[in-house]
Amino acid sequence: MTEYATKALPELPDVTAPDGSDVRILLGLERGGMAHFTLAPGEISTAVTHRTVEEIWYVVEGEGEMWRRQGEREDVTPLRAGTCLTIPLGATFQFRATGRAPLSAVAVTMPPWPGEGEAVLASGPWAPTVSG
Repeated sequence: MTEYATKALPELPDVTAPDGSDVRILLGLERGGMAHFTLAPGEISTAVTHRTVEEIWYVVEGEGEMWRRQGEREDVTPLRAGTCLTIPLGATFQFRATGRAPLSAVAVTMPPWPGEGEAVLASGPWAPTVSG
């Protein structure tokens, strides 16, 4: 049995994601993990596709846009505090911070992030300003 845990949001990022966003690692269990992602105002992530994980994102601060492509479906979703979206397995995505404050979201990754090589760089609609 896994013991329950508690953790406060780290003050500084733990790592840089393959898409270039700052990541503060939160908690996880056997079937999923949670992290906090931040992109500075005006920054554009690198487009990626995940090999084995799916994610659910919930925006907690800032404004921006998320581009997603899955098969023939492709669109851009406005992001602001309170927006929740999914990134299913195989979907390609890219996001950008368009407001004056950082764009921050918490995300659940299922299964937990396996590490190096999970994200595959892809082509997106915008020229990235950050890299992982």
